[in-house]
Amino acid sequence: MITYLGLTQILVSTLLIATILLQVRGQGGGLFGSAQGSYRVRRGVEKLLFQFTIVLTVFFLLISLLMVYFSGR
Repeated sequence: MITYLGLTQILVSTLLIATILLQVRGQGGGLFGSAQGSYRVRRGVEKLLFQFTIVLTVFFLLISLLMVYFSGR
């Protein structure tokens, strides 16, 4: 069980890194952010990437908690 959870966690973390890097590249600010003073609304692919990042983060945390639970047994 731990092996499958570990492999799933590696896959999810790779996808999470990729989605975060795609978001940074899409905003054009690089690693230090952009100097925009106005509020922007996410639309289209940007909104989809943002929501997918949230889902992946929650999934990553759940897998981590499951790994801690099953490693204690």
